[in-house]
This record gives sequence, structure tokens and C-alpha cells, in this order.
Amino acid sequence: MAKPIQSVLIAGFGVMGKGVATSFHDAGFDVTILTRDPARVLASAPEGMQAVSELPDEAPDFVSENFPEDILPKHALYAEMEAKWGGATVISTNTSGLDLEELAKPLQHKENFLGVHYLQPAEAFACVEEIRISATSDDTAARVKAALERTGKEVVMLNRPIVGALFNRLQHAMLHEAYWMVQEGFCSVEDVDKFARLAFGPRMCAGGLIEVKDLGGLVVHAKSQSEIIPNLHLGRRAVQWVQDLPVSGRTGADAGEGFYKWADKDVAQRRREVKETTRKILDIVEPQVRGGGRNNG
Repeated sequence: MAKPIQSVLIAGFGVMGKGVATSFHDAGFDVTILTRDPARVLASAPEGMQAVSELPDEAPDFVSENFPEDILPKHALYAEMEAKWGGATVISTNTSGLDLEELAKPLQHKENFLGVHYLQPAEAFACVEEIRISATSDDTAARVKAALERTGKEVVMLNRPIVGALFNRLQHAMLHEAYWMVQEGFCSVEDVDKFARLAFGPRMCAGGLIEVKDLGGLVVHAKSQSEIIPNLHLGRRAVQWVQDLPVSGRTGADAGEGFYKWADKDVAQRRREVKETTRKILDIVEPQVRGGGRNNG
């Protein structure tokens, strides 16, 4: 295997990029931020990070691209990096839904490309997914996995790309059904979140999505699946009322309204509460996973 990854370039310093940068920085990596406004970034970045507005002359070992979900700016960045560094660096994308093979098409060094997708907040969650494309080399995959593990992450490895990968694919399958149930008046947004916080979340934290079915017995589970699956919505189109929210300006907490009304609430405080609660939950769950708390035979 080639030399371990030590220098990291974070392209894009939004909420996600900042979390990714913090994750690497706290683990002792040399972190540089590529941003339009280095002075602004350095004002809020942890001590020891660098910030630049242009690609550095020396190639970093690893690039984490965190641009918005638009393929053209991503392609432009990849082309600039390959023109400057050739195949000297591993390029990863943190895309949530774009086709990785399509993203890799213009690359000359596809063996050095893969997806590394974080959950938000990136610095808090202990799990990250690494997604290989057909051309990703074994060496590249191994080096990136080793680097991610050095940041304290458990790596979920996908052997080939699929839109949405594992995290978002499962998340959106559940959300799609929930949005449809809200639309049809079966329940409210608040009821969905009560279920997630007080039932689904704690149960999955303790036993996992699939292991808990083994523990409960598969006779009942298989019977329930055969009865429920044919009655799910399973629509192939996004639920329209959800698509209409951002079009109407209801883009979420920062805009004052999304699924919920936020105008009279402290959004920053709520984000801190969610982050702190997530960390507390992980402090309980992580030792069970890392320590082999379950018997896989």
C-alpha cells in the first residue's frame, strides 16, 4: 500500500465541509481549506488549519469535495486538480445523491476516485460510508479506509455505487413513506418525529435494523413483511408537497419555516441540542459496536 494519507484538502467549507475538516484536524491530519474567502474561514476554523483560495502547488494526499449537489462545479474542480497534480492525490466526493460513475467520467485517474459520504454533523457521527466506483483501486480504497479509521470512524464499505448509497437510500425510503402518510392525512409531521425519537431510534440504536429481527424471531417478521410490503405506497415520484416547500421559500430552520415553524425559536441552540444529544447516544452505543457486543457467530 502507498504511504498513509496525512495531508487533506477540504473543498467547500459549509456546514458539512466544516465538520469533515474538524474530524481530520482533531485526528492530527494536516488540513487545508479551499474556499473563496480564506480570512472568513480562518476566523471560525480550529487553530492549525490553513485556508487558501486557489489550489496549492503541492498535491495533498487526499481531497474531500463538499460542493453543492451540482455536477458541473464538481467536474470543473476535478479537472483543475488533475491538470495541476495529475494522479498524485485521491479525490473523494461527499455527494448525497449524484451518480458516482457519472461524476468520474471526465477523470483521467479514475483509480484515485471514490465517494466518502458523511452524516451531519460530520464530526459527531461515528460512521461514514466509503463507496467505490468500478475503477477505484484496492490501494486507494484501503488508504482512505485507514485514514477514516484514524479519525475515529467506523467505515461502511460499498463495493460499487448505487444512487443514495446506503445511508440516504434507506433514509429516503422511510421518509418517502412518511411523507405520503402525512399527505394522505394518516398522521402528522410531529407524529412521525415522535415515532423516530421515541420508538424507532432507540430500538435501532440498541439492536440495529436487521439484528433486532433475529432477536425477535423471523417467523413473525417474515409474516409481517409479506402483509405490509404489498400495501406500502412505493411511489416512484417524489411526494409533491415536500418538493413545493423550498419553491415557496420554506427552506428550513434558517428561513424561519420548513416542515416546522422556526421564527420564534433559537435555531442555533436547537442545533447544539441535537448535536449534544447525538453525541451522548453515541457514547452509549459505540462501545457495543466497537467492542463486539453482539455475537455474529
